[in-house]
Amino acid sequence: METTFRTPDTSSVVVGVDGSKPARTAVMWAAAEAVRRDRPLHIVHGADTDGRALYVSAETIERVRANGRELLDETAKVVTDEYPGLRVSTEFSRSDAVSSLHRAGALHGTIVVGNRGLGGFDSLMLGSVGLDVAAAAMTPVIVVRGIDGAEETGTVLAAVRDEHDLLYARYAASEAELRKGSLRLLHVWNIMQSVGLVVGMLDGVDEIAGAHVEALRAVTDAVRDEFPDLEVRADAEESISVAGVLVEASRRADLLVMGGRRVPGALGIGRNLGRATHSVLHHAHCPVLLIPRTGSDFGSRS
Repeated sequence: METTFRTPDTSSVVVGVDGSKPARTAVMWAAAEAVRRDRPLHIVHGADTDGRALYVSAETIERVRANGRELLDETAKVVTDEYPGLRVSTEFSRSDAVSSLHRAGALHGTIVVGNRGLGGFDSLMLGSVGLDVAAAAMTPVIVVRGIDGAEETGTVLAAVRDEHDLLYARYAASEAELRKGSLRLLHVWNIMQSVGLVVGMLDGVDEIAGAHVEALRAVTDAVRDEFPDLEVRADAEESISVAGVLVEASRRADLLVMGGRRVPGALGIGRNLGRATHSVLHHAHCPVLLIPRTGSDFGSRS
């Protein structure tokens, strides 16, 4: 399978700032990630001055621009004070935050966002900018959450749906190697999705379970062959809530890696995140790295 995104060791790190506390947290997390990858950090502020020009004064627009550039300068200084050897660039964009981050991500690589922005009211939930960035991005997106007071576990957790997720498992393995940690591959399956609601088909539960275990084993074997020095653990669990199992498992991980399933939006316009992906991004206990599904797999409903 060909991929349109770059692996961790070749992609720069893009992070959005808006002056909020979650954004500041995301910037420092992104800076540490850039140092780990030995890649530059690109800090973006989408001021949306073009969108505001029709209904606010020229003086207000100029003030917004000045405040945005000042925010970028101050943020870059904090980052370079903490990581003096890190290459840092800034970008003031006249477009909205989502468009600005997508454009920067296409040029630079991985996008990092905080779990809430200035408009947020509940620190447990993901803000609209983060959701919109994750839903439409064609490059990896990391939502930073669950790191306040958290101790590193040394584990990268990867959600494996089936054998087609080998690409994302490899990406997670690369992340685990970068962190000098271990990898846990977790496959969660829902018996009702596998057999429907026909009770008579429940006689084949063992066969269905075996097929799920075999799919996970195929991915695990391929990852172990490619990363022989990496500690890899694989688990398969049956549950009526795929998202619930992943969220609970994220308590014991430094990073959760997922292939992001998208479904058509209202009236077939645009793309929305799948239900399980949406729930995990809202409730995970560690940062979530969402990798866009590509090609025929982009809108899979499996």
